[in-house]
Amino acid sequence: MIDDWKSRIEKAQQNLIQEEDPVAWVSERDAMERFLRYPSLSVRGALFGVAVHRDGAWRLVSPLRDATPQGSRDSLHSMLWFRAKDDTDVPAERRELLDAVAVLEKEPIDEVEVLGERFRVVRGDELARSGQEGLEPPRPTDVEPLLRSWELSRQRSPSPDLGFVLDPARENRPMAEALRLWLREFTYDGERYPDDVSADSEQAVRTHPEVVLMPTTFGVVEKRGAVWEPQGSLMTTPHDARAFLYGALNELWPMIYEFDDKKRKRYARAAEEFRTLGRADELTFDGRLFHICRTERMVRVGPDGPEKPRPSDVDDTEPMKMHPTMDEYGVIHYDA
Repeated sequence: MIDDWKSRIEKAQQNLIQEEDPVAWVSERDAMERFLRYPSLSVRGALFGVAVHRDGAWRLVSPLRDATPQGSRDSLHSMLWFRAKDDTDVPAERRELLDAVAVLEKEPIDEVEVLGERFRVVRGDELARSGQEGLEPPRPTDVEPLLRSWELSRQRSPSPDLGFVLDPARENRPMAEALRLWLREFTYDGERYPDDVSADSEQAVRTHPEVVLMPTTFGVVEKRGAVWEPQGSLMTTPHDARAFLYGALNELWPMIYEFDDKKRKRYARAAEEFRTLGRADELTFDGRLFHICRTERMVRVGPDGPEKPRPSDVDDTEPMKMHPTMDEYGVIHYDA
């Protein structure tokens, strides 16, 4: 095991040297500096997505961001229904796709095989670094969008997850590779985790011993007492997270929580002040503390591919019929 660690780190270092890329060196320096400032790494929760086994590799076809396994089963359900509707004119192919949809409407299954491809609901973990200063914010070298719009209705940066290959052997920078190797033995432990959650975590180390590091994501968190609670979903870039906070203060929360005019104006002023700061990563306002948090994500991989949901993972919904009935000729029956 020690020799494996050493050889992988040495290879990552050699690749970095051969690149002769000054940006890569600066990014690596940032990673080392943040490791020292934010040495603790904790689980923020499980995440789920959908992968397909195609051309000998597992690739994500929906982002790793759903909070429950059923959320990703529903994504797969819709994906196959629309593929039957739009992507084939062959009745036999459409029938095979619709047969898989029919199963997903009724059963909480995590894998289906359709038209020679295996689709699987995959499980990952969201991780956050922390230190004496709190949670790790975005790094100076994290990629930002070329056009930085602040409008809530704007199109967000595309997810880097789509098409991402879940390959533990993919090359990483030295610091990322060191993290990946350390995470191979990572388990849920401590009193905050129920016994079944800890046991499933320990079992996963044995059944899915390898780790794939996913692209970094960003989100808005709010400090409530001693804990940080997420606000909204994970974003691709730091600016996407900042723009979400701006839009939430200015439009979303006043509408959802039916603020009165006085409170609405107070939140709108705070939103504009935050926007004026450009790249601020924290906002204290109205007795609330918001923070732009940088998060790591990992997926465990075993001999048969990426890990599926664990028995201890919790769902809050059940399978259901989500789309009208379609026949093998593509005719949609709204009254069926």
